Amino acid sequence: LQLKESGGGSVEAGGSLKLSCVISGWPRMRYCLGWFRQAPGKEREGVATISLDGESTYSDSVKGRFTISRDNVKETLYLDINTAKPEDTAMYYCAADFSFSLCSRNIAAIEAADFGYWGQGTQVTVSS
Repeated sequence: LQLKESGGGSVEAGGSLKLSCVISGWPRMRYCLGWFRQAPGKEREGVATISLDGESTYSDSVKGRFTISRDNVKETLYLDINTAKPEDTAMYYCAADFSFSLCSRNIAAIEAADFGYWGQGTQVTVSS
């Protein structure tokens, strides 16, 4: 299973970005998907997850501003970042795992080590 992110860049506070993650190597997109982020000197933290059926969870820090979605036909995961804040600055990673139960958990109970497959990341920088 291979994941490749794109769409990162620089944006001013209050602006928007759309991240994409193309997934290949396994048919039918039958896995739990998520977005994580890691700022310099900090641990990787969960941002949002989405199940095969489209049910999503969000961290409190992004709820109401970020939207996770998936297109199972295009085999692509998305993250819409709106009303960006400087504290959103980080490397953003998409992740996948074949454990469907992972996506039924509250994201606060999910660790990065729970996901088995990762992309290489895309940088998001938000200036004040």
